[in-house]
Amino acid sequence: MALFDVTVDARDGNARAISFDTAHGTVHTPMFMPVGTHATVKGVTVDQLHDMKSQVVLANTYHLYMRPGVDIIERAGGVQKFMNYNGPMLTDSGGFQLFSLDHMMKTDADGVSFHARDYDGSKHRWTPESNMDIQQRIGADIVMQLDQCIGYPAEKEAVAASTKLSWEWAERCCAAHTREDQALFGIVQGGMHLDLRLESVRRLM
Repeated sequence: MALFDVTVDARDGNARAISFDTAHGTVHTPMFMPVGTHATVKGVTVDQLHDMKSQVVLANTYHLYMRPGVDIIERAGGVQKFMNYNGPMLTDSGGFQLFSLDHMMKTDADGVSFHARDYDGSKHRWTPESNMDIQQRIGADIVMQLDQCIGYPAEKEAVAASTKLSWEWAERCCAAHTREDQALFGIVQGGMHLDLRLESVRRLM
């Protein structure tokens, strides 16, 4: 797993503005992150993305996995070359998309089984390890851990169980992630419960 230096550019109380380097450029926060779900930002050309000094473009692992598929993106040389964009990119894990599949998805301690109802209805199985393999092959500068998303509102007991599962998956993602040119980010869970969110931060650190 890649480690990178974070520079604190400004502080205001507990808030910080930071910057860090990726293989495709320096990222400064806070930022607006254009959404390129399918490795394209709708209504905007690649040149326009550069002209507007886009910090990071966000693509979605689930949708890229389903179409055009990881093999095609990998053969193109990674997601940046696939979309002809030479700037920092991030892929989210696809966890929320799996949650949105509702009754077509089943989660257990090891991973998630799902039917891709919004594509061809095919059956798939993701674990934290397979999700890391997919995201490493897609090749964005920043990848997100696989986590479990649950609905709102939810009982605290259910939120606590989901948060614990996401911690365990984060550990497995860390163990499976090997690309030195790519950063793996964790995700803070805990819903609206401050104690669970603070514990989530502590576990991820």
